[in-house]
Amino acid sequence: MITSHHNPLLKDIRRLQRRPRGEARFVAEGEDLVAAAQAAGWEPVVRLRAGVDVEAGALARVSALGSGSRMLAVYEERWAPAPRGPVCVALWGVGDPGNVGTILRGALAFGAASVALGPGCADPFGPKAVRASMGAVFAVPVARVGAVGELPRPVIALAARAGDRLAGRPEGTLLVGAERTGLPDDVVAACDAVAHIPIAAESLNAAMAATVALYEMTRVPAA
Repeated sequence: MITSHHNPLLKDIRRLQRRPRGEARFVAEGEDLVAAAQAAGWEPVVRLRAGVDVEAGALARVSALGSGSRMLAVYEERWAPAPRGPVCVALWGVGDPGNVGTILRGALAFGAASVALGPGCADPFGPKAVRASMGAVFAVPVARVGAVGELPRPVIALAARAGDRLAGRPEGTLLVGAERTGLPDDVVAACDAVAHIPIAAESLNAAMAATVALYEMTRVPAA
């Protein structure tokens, strides 16, 4: 059993919690996240359990959670070679990791086949995004894209008070923009359609907008 937070493995985990640029490994903390990874078929590089593999106090010293952790594991990140449908969610400039993780959770809840991350998006394997995903990061394929043309068609740009009201669609990509600025004009121009969700307020944050839009996009109209 590891007893000191100076242990080389724990030092490495503390470094991984900061997700250094170019690092392919990431940390998932908590029994629920580790269980979600196992259910999705992800094998950990290492798994540590308080009181079994490491003393609880030593594990708490490397935890990114305020209350410490009873379990954590290290995984190798996985990127899908390309986004796929029939329904895909694509993000463009969504820089808040909590929003990225929450959108992953919504994508899983509403049956999206993949999530695509365009330029300027937060790291989906960073600690905050992994926690916000509630394990969805292990279940939903995540791909990188650099252009709208790489997304499954048709591509529907989500924009405040623009285009048609979003309605159910059997297939396509829902494209969501940055929290404050939305989608760039050239990105919108490359899409097949523009749609909005009707709201009384000025706007919703990216995660809320994407979740509501996914519901509208995937729901089956009443007979």
